[in-house]
Amino acid sequence: MKKVILPFVMFFVCITAINAQVLYKELKSYKTNTARQLKIKLPKNYDEDSQVKHPLIIVFDGDYLFEPVVGQVEFQTYFDDMPGSIVVGVMQGGDRYYDAYVNEVTGLPEESGLDFYNFVESELIPYIDGLYNTSDFRVVVGHNAMAGFSNAFLMRENPIFQAYVNLSPDFLGNITESISKRFSWIEKDYIYYMATSDKDILPIRESVLATNTALKSIENEKFTYYFDDFEDETHYTLVTSGISRAFDKIFNLYKPLNEKEITEKVISYEGTLDQYLIERYKSIDDMFGIDKPIPLEEFEKMAKAAEQREDIESYKGLASLAKKQDPTSVLGPYYSGVYAEKTENKSKAIKHYEEALELNEEGHINYDFIIAKIEVLENLIFEEEEKELAEKEAKRAEKEAKKEEERKQKELDKQKKEEDKELKKLEKEIKKIEEEEAKAKKKKEEEQKKKEEKTKEENEKNGGDDN
Repeated sequence: MKKVILPFVMFFVCITAINAQVLYKELKSYKTNTARQLKIKLPKNYDEDSQVKHPLIIVFDGDYLFEPVVGQVEFQTYFDDMPGSIVVGVMQGGDRYYDAYVNEVTGLPEESGLDFYNFVESELIPYIDGLYNTSDFRVVVGHNAMAGFSNAFLMRENPIFQAYVNLSPDFLGNITESISKRFSWIEKDYIYYMATSDKDILPIRESVLATNTALKSIENEKFTYYFDDFEDETHYTLVTSGISRAFDKIFNLYKPLNEKEITEKVISYEGTLDQYLIERYKSIDDMFGIDKPIPLEEFEKMAKAAEQREDIESYKGLASLAKKQDPTSVLGPYYSGVYAEKTENKSKAIKHYEEALELNEEGHINYDFIIAKIEVLENLIFEEEEKELAEKEAKRAEKEAKKEEERKQKELDKQKKEEDKELKKLEKEIKKIEEEEAKAKKKKEEEQKKKEEKTKEENEKNGGDDN
């Protein structure tokens, strides 16, 4: 029993909290000749003096559909999956049949239905725009007959709604053919969501499935279409699932960067990643009319992607983008410091980090974090200087050693040269002595020869005298 009671109590508390913040207004309608009752839920921390614009969500059947829509809006805005939006529920009660009245052939409003159509277009929307800071992005949510009725707004040349949430719509007449043709040639961006279920009312389900067949074959880049066919949901219980899915799809572009987008689009992006962010947030502004600031988390995701891409220039671009977005934020000089680090300019990095200490902290990029980075860089610079000094001393010592070696070699060469000189001198003296000895020997041999010849002559002479 407790398990049953607890969720019920939580739901009751949630609805009570929402109701406590709802504004109830009455709008006198000259188109319908009635006083229309409205429920209005403004975004949390709504500031009428701010320049921030908010999408407008018009909910038909506000008697029962307003709270589920507001609950889903509160949930998704809490996680920043959609922008803070102004939700307006139109309570129809007993007038619902007359408000939804359409031609059986065309499926378009006529008589009382046309009066209600004109009330929404020319009275309700201008009234809300005059009271609150609304953007140009408008969503219409309808269930059953009012979902089918909401498609009539597409038939205008410039439809007042850019997104359509059709929850088990009751399509009458030729409206399916009309909207199919309309979406085939639209030139502006429109988002269309439709849902049914396997337990939906059979004629409605068959009509929705036939419409889905027609719409899913449309090839027009300006037409964004989503369809859900739920299981085990009835005509009524599919409402909450459909609202959740519809807003998740409609505001998909607004959501923070996720890993899928980073993997499929960011990593392969051809420009620097600051340009990717600029284009992404321009698309958000173009679609929703919202100048959404880029959060710290997305700067960090881009910095991580830049590291993965080995894309140093993106850090420089992120620094410039951060400074432009908020000159008082620490992010600009912080990323300038990161860029300087990546380009091996530690002194310049320290200068940027010191500049950051004079600005506003952002999340974990606080003063302690930056001071720690400065200290690390200073230690690295000190170590590099010590290493440089040691290298210089080693080079000096090596140079001195080489110089001493060259000096000693010169002395050795000089000594060898002198020794060679002495050796040559000695060799010359020896050669001279040898030449003199050879000369003396030759002279002696010649004298000996002469002496022998003289003796021979004397002997020959003496021998002749004896005869």
